[in-house]
Amino acid sequence: MKVNEIPNRIISVAGEEHLYFGGTNYLGITTLPEFQTILLASFQKWGTSYGSSRSANIQLKVYKKAEDLLAKQIGTDAAVTISSGMLAGKLALELLQQTSDLVFYFPNTHPALLHPFSLPLIQNGKLNPFLFDPTVSKIGIVADAIPSLEVTPIDLSILLEIPKDKEITLILDESHSIGILGDKGHGVLYQYQLPNVHRKISIASLGKAFGLSGGVIAGDLDFISELKKQQTFIGASGMNPAFLETYINAQELYEVQRQKLQLNLFYVESNLIPNSAFTFAAAYPAIYFDNKELLNLLLENKIIPTSFPYPTASGKLSRIVISAHHTKEDLDTMIKQLNIFSNLSTNLDGDIRFVL
Repeated sequence: MKVNEIPNRIISVAGEEHLYFGGTNYLGITTLPEFQTILLASFQKWGTSYGSSRSANIQLKVYKKAEDLLAKQIGTDAAVTISSGMLAGKLALELLQQTSDLVFYFPNTHPALLHPFSLPLIQNGKLNPFLFDPTVSKIGIVADAIPSLEVTPIDLSILLEIPKDKEITLILDESHSIGILGDKGHGVLYQYQLPNVHRKISIASLGKAFGLSGGVIAGDLDFISELKKQQTFIGASGMNPAFLETYINAQELYEVQRQKLQLNLFYVESNLIPNSAFTFAAAYPAIYFDNKELLNLLLENKIIPTSFPYPTASGKLSRIVISAHHTKEDLDTMIKQLNIFSNLSTNLDGDIRFVL
């Protein structure tokens, strides 16, 4: 279906209003008037674009100010912004390939962190034998912080089985966790205590929770400094400075919206009937399902979730996204249909995928 306006909590389809529970606007920020006021003021200061290289003789101070704030928020020594989340992943992976003997990927890792020469971390349910090869000393590992079709952070404990004499660099894609998970939206990188991991790097799109076109790479100072020397970084335009100014000035608004989102999630968790047909976690703003009957029930009641063939999923993905901008009435309407489906469903066999 095609619409003539940006999807908000309500969109018009064929002249009829529908509730929209899709996209990735987790904090409900992109259409919020207060946020747009901040953004418009930033455009008036910085213009609509800035196409110069970050390595040019003219340096805009807003980059360092925003990047220092991002590093503090994520919990790393340094950070650098990129024009998109996809490019952030590609740049980080490019440097990882140069500094590692081999690079491995967790199952269902986003394409932004996949390279033709990367190897699967898991083979036949066990760690890839190349991880134990004595000629391989520097290992790169990439993973999504929230794996596809999952609603809780990835379990990285298997990395503890890698020999301690290996130098491991971990890159975690936090596009769907930064800004919404962790204390004050730190994401999840800081929560992993992995003594055998030498270096932890976070990459993320800023277009999800923060509502800004751009990406970020965060990690130790040496990695970020080396990344800024890469030809791809030097030759590319930086993230729009107006977006960075907006990120700096919208911090209080982000926190208000994050609290609203948490209240919405608590309300859903308190009223939703668990069902094995969908996956939900009380701390994460998405409900996944692949049941056509459930999808049709929602659409018949003018509720539109996201539905599309996701790159790392085996088929079409359906996802209900709960946002900070949804009202209690919106949530009641959505919950009612899910509970109707649960009461009619014959799939309640005890294998319930409902995480509290």
